[in-house]
Amino acid sequence: MKVLVIGSGGREHALVWKIAQSPRVSALFCAPGNAGIERTARCVPIAVEDIARLRAFVTAEGIDLTVVGPEGPLALGIVDEFRRADLRIFGPTRGAARIESSKTFAKGLMVRHQIPTAAAQSFDELKAALAHLEHQPLPVVVKADGLAQGKGVVVATTRDQACQAATSMLEHRVFGEAGRRIVVEQFLDGEEFTVMAFTDGKTVLPMVPAQDHKRVGDGDTGPNTGGMGAYAPAPAVTPALQLTVIRDVLQPIVHALSRLGSPFTGVLYAGLMVVRGTPYVLEFNARFGDPETQVVLPLLKTDLIDVMEAAIAHRLDQVTLEWHEQAAVCVVLTSAGYPGDYAMGAPIRGLSQAPSSEDTLVFHAGTKRQGNDVVTAGGRVLGVTGLGPSLTVARERAYRVARAIAFDGCHLRSDIATRALQSVS
Repeated sequence: MKVLVIGSGGREHALVWKIAQSPRVSALFCAPGNAGIERTARCVPIAVEDIARLRAFVTAEGIDLTVVGPEGPLALGIVDEFRRADLRIFGPTRGAARIESSKTFAKGLMVRHQIPTAAAQSFDELKAALAHLEHQPLPVVVKADGLAQGKGVVVATTRDQACQAATSMLEHRVFGEAGRRIVVEQFLDGEEFTVMAFTDGKTVLPMVPAQDHKRVGDGDTGPNTGGMGAYAPAPAVTPALQLTVIRDVLQPIVHALSRLGSPFTGVLYAGLMVVRGTPYVLEFNARFGDPETQVVLPLLKTDLIDVMEAAIAHRLDQVTLEWHEQAAVCVVLTSAGYPGDYAMGAPIRGLSQAPSSEDTLVFHAGTKRQGNDVVTAGGRVLGVTGLGPSLTVARERAYRVARAIAFDGCHLRSDIATRALQSVS
């Protein structure tokens, strides 16, 4: 079969890497792809949100299955458009993707269906938001309502920070249309983790739990990013806690969307915080997480194509996921200045000395080929995943390879997975 993956980041490189392992795949394409993906798939220069050109390419090329990586095209309704053209695609409809594209919508759904989440209120007028913030306990969380590539969340420890965040979003529109409405949310303090799950609108198949590192600096300092690294499985997530997440979070939200007339088919991402034994939802995403995908998919034994096709055909109840008994740690290398302004075009050194192997995988994110060089082309540039029998071994392997790669302004966190190692020591 012919498969197209839409996207150009580390998540999409991991998807391409995993899909290529399926004996059922005869041809693999990626739009637009990157300098790492082009080694495995044929890259097609079509932007992820150019739905008309993507549909035309899929029709002309006879693509059997399209897999959507990023949230943008999902929010624009690519799945709806492809289904109307009788094209097979893996991902949720525009209506179901609102679980990510509008935090206000997601909050309302959670409240109505008694899914544990932080207390919150939405605002589209600055004056009302500032008045509300004057009476909120600190810290307080200010979020852009729409899609902001993981950067639209501010955890404010002072009143001035909170008001500045609200002003920058509502008045200065630092996140564009994504920030025309904001959500002011209660701060929750606990252990944060992620559970992604395949779902066909009825059955929920959870993946191994992971933990992301959002802040740009060591010790969880600095602004939020799209993700600086991740590890899986997360040892803090016990089997009992995983079952609670399925029962109290994943199944209720899937059933709620179905009853709303927007059944969710694809990967549902739940960002969670455990507070005194109760998992609270911080956010829902409507697709694979990045960089969580780079640590979860290498642990998956089951053919990913089989799982995706079962979801599309609404027969996930016939699938059992199998996992390697290993651990995975991903370290993200970024351009200097990320998540703010950053330069691009720096040649990346050391890639030929750090090829992917059985125990280390180098996933490209913001890269492109320029002549004979691979150069930086984004904020998050590479994700190096180490695999091993334990988190300690996986972490050592990831950092050994990550530190052998260099480019001007290269930045990485040095403490990915250290909290997990401290908790199990």
